[in-house]
Amino acid sequence: MRPAVKKITDFLWEISREENPAMRVPARIYASKIILDEMDDGVYQQIVNVASLPGIRRHAICMPDGHWGYGFPIGGVAAFSSSDGVISPGGIGFDINCGMRLVRTDLTVEEVRPKIKDLVNGLFNAVPAGVGAKGFLRLSDRDLDDIMVEGSGWAVKKGYGIPGDLERTEELGKIQGADPEKVSAKAVERGLGQIGTLGSGNHYLEIQAVTAETVYDDGAAAAFGVDRPDQTLIMFHCGSRGFGHQIATDYLQVFERAMKKYGLSVKDRELSCAPFRSEEGQDYFKAMICAANAAFANRQIILHRVREVFSAVFKKSPDSLGMRTVYDVCHNIAKLETYEISGRQEELLVHRKGATRALGPGNPSLPEDIRPFGQPVIVGGSMETGSYLLAGTKEAERESFASTIHGSGRRMSRGEAKRKVRGEQIASEMKEKGIYVRGASMSGLAEEAGLAYKDLDEVVRTVHEAGLSKKVCRLSPMGNVKG
Repeated sequence: MRPAVKKITDFLWEISREENPAMRVPARIYASKIILDEMDDGVYQQIVNVASLPGIRRHAICMPDGHWGYGFPIGGVAAFSSSDGVISPGGIGFDINCGMRLVRTDLTVEEVRPKIKDLVNGLFNAVPAGVGAKGFLRLSDRDLDDIMVEGSGWAVKKGYGIPGDLERTEELGKIQGADPEKVSAKAVERGLGQIGTLGSGNHYLEIQAVTAETVYDDGAAAAFGVDRPDQTLIMFHCGSRGFGHQIATDYLQVFERAMKKYGLSVKDRELSCAPFRSEEGQDYFKAMICAANAAFANRQIILHRVREVFSAVFKKSPDSLGMRTVYDVCHNIAKLETYEISGRQEELLVHRKGATRALGPGNPSLPEDIRPFGQPVIVGGSMETGSYLLAGTKEAERESFASTIHGSGRRMSRGEAKRKVRGEQIASEMKEKGIYVRGASMSGLAEEAGLAYKDLDEVVRTVHEAGLSKKVCRLSPMGNVKG
């Protein structure tokens, strides 16, 4: 049964503490009325459960792309005191630092469309996709240790990128505080062959087009690198894969014991947690950072392979093709950040699960050249409908712990999608729309059909009107590699 929600604005709704005495703070859902009515019942209960966790500050949040997940809803945001709060793997996700990278080019749609099959086939061969995919890198345990600490910087140092890639990556592609000693041998074993691979599920690599008609903020678009008519961009979505999954699995077991040790109880065992300042909490945090840095490196290596394919097809260097990173953001992470709580600055551990950081204009953490416009926010839609580039806002910094959406969000399970449509049908329909797709499996294509996702435009309209991020441009798919 859904709890009662109170309308705050046309795009913000609240579940008060009176609804559930166990709640420590109110729970908030950003949604238009259309999205709110379609949201699955599990989201309501999960966000109430999150609002009941120890040390939570201000309110628990669910974004309009929210849907049922493990522990937290996917699209969940919560901030906990770094001194008396908790850390929970269920608030971060198994694919730690699953995230997005957007790359601009100087190529026009007219130049790319005749070569789209060559490009997609080349990318499909160069960037392994699907369950169990292995990359071209042959890493030693020492290499992986270095990647855990150095992140994208390791890849650039090895020649798999340029310094500008780091400047346009969240945290410069390296979160401080990693400790490889806190990572199990089993996680290392799973991670050794996965750097430079796309993975499965909703992970993808897409060639996209933007036209003058779908640019909504010329100044921000130009600053970010979307600066010419009918421009081609490349977007991809992936994370730490089995490496991060194993770290989360390992520490969920540790936290089950820790909860008894520290006398903690939760309304859902999937919210297993530990005090952030406890030995167990700190060990997981350090291991999580290792996975996050590996994910940054993974996306950096994938970009290197993308550049190689485009260079081979167009017989020009990546630099002459203008292939530069617009931005790289993570959306399964917990990070220490400072916000004003009850009139004073407080250090908080912000959990974002299926949610993107959205720093506003002028934030000193942003590169100087884009600082006046706010942080680029990369929002993936379905492989049939398109994606968005947004910009962070001051409103997000004030109201949502500088957080916004990460995608359109699922509205049906993978199993339900496969019962409604076949992969071969999706591929055929996409071809008729001028979208060439290669998938690791036909069942995977069916799982990711456009009908399985919420209305992307309505989700983006919600955060735009709510002030959490502003529309910069809309991107349409031309070719897609699906995990």
